[in-house]
Amino acid sequence: MSLGTAEDDSASEIHIPPDIDWHMLDKSKFFLLGAALFSGVSAVLYPAVVLKTRQQVSPTPISSLKMTLSIMRHEGVRGFYRGFGTSLMGTVPARALYMGALEVTKSGVGSATIRLGFSDTTAVAIANAAAGLSSAMAAQLVWTPIDVVSQRLMVQGCGKNLLPNVNCRYSNGIDAFRKILYSDGPRGLYRGFGISIVAHAPSNAIWWTSYSMANRFISDSIGCYMTKKDESSVLPGCGFRPISMSMLGVQGVSAAIASGISALVTMPLDTVKTRLQVLDGEENGRRKPLTIMQTVRNLVKEGGLSACYRGLGPRWASMSFSATTMVTTYEFLKRLSAKNQECSTS
Repeated sequence: MSLGTAEDDSASEIHIPPDIDWHMLDKSKFFLLGAALFSGVSAVLYPAVVLKTRQQVSPTPISSLKMTLSIMRHEGVRGFYRGFGTSLMGTVPARALYMGALEVTKSGVGSATIRLGFSDTTAVAIANAAAGLSSAMAAQLVWTPIDVVSQRLMVQGCGKNLLPNVNCRYSNGIDAFRKILYSDGPRGLYRGFGISIVAHAPSNAIWWTSYSMANRFISDSIGCYMTKKDESSVLPGCGFRPISMSMLGVQGVSAAIASGISALVTMPLDTVKTRLQVLDGEENGRRKPLTIMQTVRNLVKEGGLSACYRGLGPRWASMSFSATTMVTTYEFLKRLSAKNQECSTS
């Protein structure tokens, strides 16, 4: 994710990163390289997602360490990558929708807010929030069915002693897709779609807005101390140009802060969403999908508000590491995908 926040004060568009805007990109290269780069990052982060998912659907609190040892003892390393193939299949279309909606919305809304007379800081915050909302909503069209299938595969093999409410009955992603479609129809693949939008859209909006504000605050606070002399100054009133490695550090810290805020605010919604997609209820001896209210009641019975925050540690770690990595990956991706033209042209 490029969570860049700099803009040209004399221009009518917000450029993220400063020298490469949406219209300057080779779109096919941008999407293909992006899918490859993000797939590699996803492979590193996937074990944390598995831990988070299993903790969220567990009827009793289980520490990350205990869950990790249990997976290693009974399933080996393979247990940390259950459903990864299915998740990877959704990376290309989901990332394409996400990045396309993100850049188009950010550029369009940023330009509009500048023209309406908003200050630079306000314009950046509005553009990032709008981009976070639109990109999350677009991506969920693909990610919801992928989530339903991959999360059901994640919790298989865990043993009835840890997760008694999970039916472990799928041999692979295709088998899960076929059986869910046969038993529940298309609605089964989009179980939890509404709450996914409710959970992920605000999460993205909060993340991007928090990142924008944190990045600007940290940069303004220490920018002049992490720079070197350069005639082509980019820090107003400072007379220095930021050292690239220092700016990467600022971006990384800002991404971690934004991830923490987003995880804390949206964790209960994410827990409800995960349970809706994975667990089933029972009525008259027959399996029946849980409703949102039933899921909330079950969580309250199991531990109240604290039950909604099971898996917070792995989720926070995953989001923070992912965001920090994506900062550099996304900036690198946009430079690789830039057309052969002067980036300073608008």
